[in-house]
Formats: sequence, C-alpha cells, structure tokens
Amino acid sequence: MQGNYACADVPATLPAAGEVLVRVAYAGVNRADLLQKQGRYPAPGGAQAIPGMEIAGEVAQCGEGVSVCKVGDKVCAIVSEGAFAETVAVDAAHLLPVPPGVSLEQAAALPEACFTVWISLVWQAHLAPGETVLIHGGASGIGTIAIQMARHLGARVFATAGSPEKCAVCETLGAERAIAYREEDFVAVVRDATGGKGVDVILDMVGGDYFQRNLECLAHGGRLAIIAFLKGARAEANLAPILLKHLRISGSTLRTRPAHEKAKLAAELRQNVWGAVAEGRIKPVIDQVFPLKDAEKALERMDQGLNIGKILLKL
Repeated sequence: MQGNYACADVPATLPAAGEVLVRVAYAGVNRADLLQKQGRYPAPGGAQAIPGMEIAGEVAQCGEGVSVCKVGDKVCAIVSEGAFAETVAVDAAHLLPVPPGVSLEQAAALPEACFTVWISLVWQAHLAPGETVLIHGGASGIGTIAIQMARHLGARVFATAGSPEKCAVCETLGAERAIAYREEDFVAVVRDATGGKGVDVILDMVGGDYFQRNLECLAHGGRLAIIAFLKGARAEANLAPILLKHLRISGSTLRTRPAHEKAKLAAELRQNVWGAVAEGRIKPVIDQVFPLKDAEKALERMDQGLNIGKILLKL
C-alpha cells in the first residue's frame, strides 16, 4: 500500500485449520510497515494488504486441530500482515504465550524483535558465551532487545546510538559501552575496548558506508549479520578483510521465511528466552503508544528516528 493509511471496515477473518483468531489489543510498529507504506516492501497479500507484523491479544476462536491454546488465552505472535486490525488469524505454531506478570502492551513489543534477534545472533552468527558483539541501532525496538538477549546468551555487548540519551538507555540495558556514532568512531572505540582485537559479531541495520567499517571492526573469524539498510543497500568497500580475517557475512528478513521456520523459531524462543522474559531479565522498552487512528503519526515518529524502543498501536 502506497500513500496514507486510514481506518476502514473490512470483512471479518475466520481461522483456517491450524490457525487461531486473535482479538488484537496492541500491535507493534516496525520499519517494514513504513517500507510497505512506501511501496518498497510488499506484504504477501499485495498492495492492499493490511499492514502490521506483530500482535498481542486474546484468543477469540480456535480453528480445527488447534490444541496449543484455548479461547481467552493471552498470546503474542508474528504475522506476515494484518496486525493493524481488530482481529487477525495466526498460525497456531507461531504463537507465544504471554508470561505471567507481562502485560499485553509489553508482549506486543516482543515477537518481531525476539524472532529477528534470535535468527541473527543464534542461527546465523552463532554467538557463543564469552564472545563480543556490537549492536548497531541499540536504542531501536530491535536493538534494545538485542542488547538484552546477547547478555542473556553470555556475550560482552557494545552498541551504537544517535544521542547521549539513547546511549544511556543502551548501557542501562546491559551494553558495556554505548557509542554515540555522531561524535565517536565506533571502529576506534571497539578496537580500544577489545585490546585491538575487534568484536566477534556485529548486528547491523544501517548498511551503506557502515559495511566497510564493520569489516574493519570485526575480529578474526568475525560474523556480520545484516537485517536492514537504513543508510542504503549500496556500498563501496575493500573486501580484503573478508579473506584475511576469515569473516562471514549473512543477511535475513523475517516476513519471507517459510511457516515451518517461524514455528521452529517460536519453539526455540519458548525454550531458551521466554523464561528470561517471565523473570524480567529480558524486558521490552516501550517508546510510545498511539491509538490505531494515529498510525500515520506512529510511522512518522519511526521515520524520524525519534523512538527509544518499540512504538505500539492500541486497538
């Protein structure tokens, strides 16, 4: 969908076999929604698809064959589209229970970030306890979760952010050192902090000229996991460090992954991360909550880079 978002009545959705219908309480706002609005990241349903990729709410109806939940259960989930609606049908295998003590508002800020970070740090970068990781965009919705999850995995964490206020949040969440990228050279800071070695893993959502600097910043055997290109998808770089330092580069999106991989992700998060969420050791940072009618304002805030943590819509 290109242009402005506006509320409209659409036919009610019914769950198919293996799906549940969730009555949405809150929906997370993600950069994918902004790109979809700009016509740069189409949803599977095409140009007219309802935007939104993550929700939290209550199960309203279970489709045939669903046994993992019941009507009334509080859940959160990723969806390929349709989160900005009062109800949405969700593959039951993609659901995550809302832990006791976690509000629906908090739960809505978890799925997209947790899925994305687990793919990047665990599936692709194979982050191990005792390793070092640099999180770019540390104050974003994904960045705030990534810092906490990397610490949960036993890593030593550095982060970049755009202001002293954002850097302070990153350090509160567990970053050993947050780097104000407008004022400091993150390559120099990281080299100094690691005794010249560099970091083992970088989670990058910036792209552009960060690509060359990331190569310089990585240690021997380092891994670069790319999830977005906020500064553009093109870069001119000296590729020699990839060979000389035995570097590995990977990229990933969440929306386009097949259903069985999303189900595997949900299962791994339940087993390895959801206990830390329940105990408050991984906690979402909520920036601002907008009513659904103000979705445009929510996207504008994200586009301007004003948010610290996740922006939500309240249904």
